[in-house]
Amino acid sequence: MSNKREEALEYHSRGRKGKIEVTATKPLLSQRDLSLAYTPGVAEPCRDINKNADLAYDYTAKGNLVAVITNGTAVLGLGNIGALAGKPVMEGKANLFKKFADIDVFDIEVDATDVEEFIAAVRAIAPTFGGINLEDIRAPECFEIERRLQEELDIPVFHDDQHGTAMIAAAALLNACEITDRKLEDTTIVFSGAGAAAVATARLVMLLGVKKEHIFMCDSKGLIATERDNLTPQKEEWAQPGPRLNLGEALVGKDVFMGLSVGGLLKGEMVKGMNARPLIFAMANPDPEITPDEAKAAVPDAVVATGRSDYPNQVNNVLGFPFIFRGALDCRARKITEEMKVAGVHALADLARTDVPDSVLTAYGVESLEFGPDYLIPKPFDPRVLLWVAPAVAQAAAESGVARLPIEDMDAYRQRLESMLERSKEVIRPLINRARGRDARVVFPDGSNLKILRAAQILVDEKICRPVLVGQEWKIINRAEQVNVDLSGVDIVEQIEDETFDQYAQALWADRQRKGMTLTAARQALRNRTTYGMMMVKHGAADGLLGGLATPYADTIRPALQVLGKEASVSVISGVYLMLFKGRRYFFGDCTVNVTPDAATLAQIARNTADVARQFGDTPRVAMLSYSDFGENRGDLGVSQVAEAVSILQASDPDLIVDGEMQADTAVNSHRAEQDFPFSPVAGNANVLIFPNLSAANIAYKLLRELGGATAVGPILVGLTHPVNALALGSTVDDVVNMAAITVNQIISRERAIK
Repeated sequence: MSNKREEALEYHSRGRKGKIEVTATKPLLSQRDLSLAYTPGVAEPCRDINKNADLAYDYTAKGNLVAVITNGTAVLGLGNIGALAGKPVMEGKANLFKKFADIDVFDIEVDATDVEEFIAAVRAIAPTFGGINLEDIRAPECFEIERRLQEELDIPVFHDDQHGTAMIAAAALLNACEITDRKLEDTTIVFSGAGAAAVATARLVMLLGVKKEHIFMCDSKGLIATERDNLTPQKEEWAQPGPRLNLGEALVGKDVFMGLSVGGLLKGEMVKGMNARPLIFAMANPDPEITPDEAKAAVPDAVVATGRSDYPNQVNNVLGFPFIFRGALDCRARKITEEMKVAGVHALADLARTDVPDSVLTAYGVESLEFGPDYLIPKPFDPRVLLWVAPAVAQAAAESGVARLPIEDMDAYRQRLESMLERSKEVIRPLINRARGRDARVVFPDGSNLKILRAAQILVDEKICRPVLVGQEWKIINRAEQVNVDLSGVDIVEQIEDETFDQYAQALWADRQRKGMTLTAARQALRNRTTYGMMMVKHGAADGLLGGLATPYADTIRPALQVLGKEASVSVISGVYLMLFKGRRYFFGDCTVNVTPDAATLAQIARNTADVARQFGDTPRVAMLSYSDFGENRGDLGVSQVAEAVSILQASDPDLIVDGEMQADTAVNSHRAEQDFPFSPVAGNANVLIFPNLSAANIAYKLLRELGGATAVGPILVGLTHPVNALALGSTVDDVVNMAAITVNQIISRERAIK
């Protein structure tokens, strides 16, 4: 076996077999849970659904459940291999639905090649689902199956082999025509392949403006022409007047090759016969009709797309079906209309013309992606596809009258999708909304960093803050131009050249001259951009600072303490991580600053962390963590310190809900807490977790992030006189934006406290 074959088989067989599983969404930990999940409690939603079928969307998973159904008659490039052999493909499709749009899937393999038998099987199981995705069904049967099911069912039915391919190819065609200055109504297209995908693509591009007389469909016998005999009704629809031509002859003087056939079919000489700057869509899998290298060797300025990820412009169905169904499900569409497909095409095409975020560049290991011949459509791992396509589809569903539940607030809907995509957005979005319009000035000492530059434009566009970039102006401007960042609304400060440099040097010397600092040393210290930024904050030239992206954490904290110092009401500063899980969030302290805190320090860390929880709108329930539960091992010094911290807090902060010492599972496991520690107001219900030392806290948050699937937001610094935060090394552009929003909210809270 080849290495690739062995790897594929091992991937599918290792551990739990296959690629999917079913997981529960409700707890089943007690007799009470069982009585609600099953008998007798389950009878109540059953009764209500019996009276009103639409309530199935409220009480069951129907509204987020899609059936991926095949009979295995046209599986990938393998042909008619049967229903069971097609199951790995269907499981893979289920994975993609979940990954890209959080849609649950049951894969259904139907052992029926008869059209009527297959339709009857799908119709019989349809009440289970919110939508039907037909997959890998051969032509011409697939046309009749889809048409009938669309007519007979009141949920969306979508044959992805037809319409998914069509939508992505159409979006690429729109942009390719834009790049080559073509008008769709004048564009001529030669199709290689006359199957389901080709027919669907031809019909869709006609809706966009391509004229039918400009579409030339070829099958294995050449051009489908009126002079050919024995054409099927499906092929007669596309027959061009005139004689039979081979593919090369049909391509002469045409603009577009649309390949949905077999690898290696298109030759360089054929490409040379096409019009100037030809558009080559060689989408056969796994091998394209012609490789981009071969096409460009024949015509260097040809624009080429394929179905492969190792070439530019991958036409991949994953850009379509998850997001089509997401929009259709969310508005409870009765069907997927032509208007919905067209809306999805335009959304994809428009998205490709926007700046590409850092997360996408990182995923693909490139420094930039710009709209042009090598970037016609978004990348499959671009998270913004969900935010663009699903709303466009839902809106079109409402406008075409098939939405049972039209989405009234599209902005709120996009925010819900954003939260689905990234847990941090759910908690950050309210902070962003709160920050908007405040025009807070946030200093970024790493002003020329590419991530900071990209984030700066987002911060301006979203009106989150006014970024102040510290660094050499020429370098910042040059790097911004490299990544197409607009610096409008961004301030640039060259600290050494700025008129405030000498003023700040004198002020810093005055503050620290009795701590060994000379004026010369003060001037030298201000050459450090972070220190200079702290002075800007202290003296009112900025409201807060966000640093640390390219420097060790301590290099942000140290100048913050030297220049700004601690709030009068706190004894220590500390760092907090907001840990996000599906449906839950926790505040961890202290993960960044205090190495071996004593009891008094632990108490202050708890106060600091509780304050952060309040800023996010949560009522803090503080668990002071240890390996011991409520006096179990008080002889240990570490345990005793934690218990003492609890006593300090209960005496000094009587309104704070705090308890301990307790183990981590005691703090968050409600079932265990109810059984063993019913006396505790925190056990089983904690949302603020205070660790006994930095090692424990740092290990915990990193393990949960890497192995537990948690999203970590932070670190958030607490206890300084002014809002200052330090980014973790390796932070993404989204991390920078999120932390900037948090910093602005700290600025707002400080201003309100002063008033």
